[in-house]
Amino acid sequence: MEEIEKYIILKVKKIRESKGVNQENLSMAIGKNISFISQIEAPSKKSKYNIIHLNLIAKVLKCSPKDFWPDEPL
Repeated sequence: MEEIEKYIILKVKKIRESKGVNQENLSMAIGKNISFISQIEAPSKKSKYNIIHLNLIAKVLKCSPKDFWPDEPL
């Protein structure tokens, strides 16, 4: 997994937790199975977000998709 992918996964997790949203509720809110977010946040991290996922997550968390990206290239 690329460094940028790890960064975005951790950033989504940080924002999700700061908003008090658990993995299951976020998964369901974006129309995915109950374990979708937990599979991405798992230590093995074989799954990844795509642009559509990030946009849907931003809507649920009431933030901008830009909030998930670093200010500078990694």
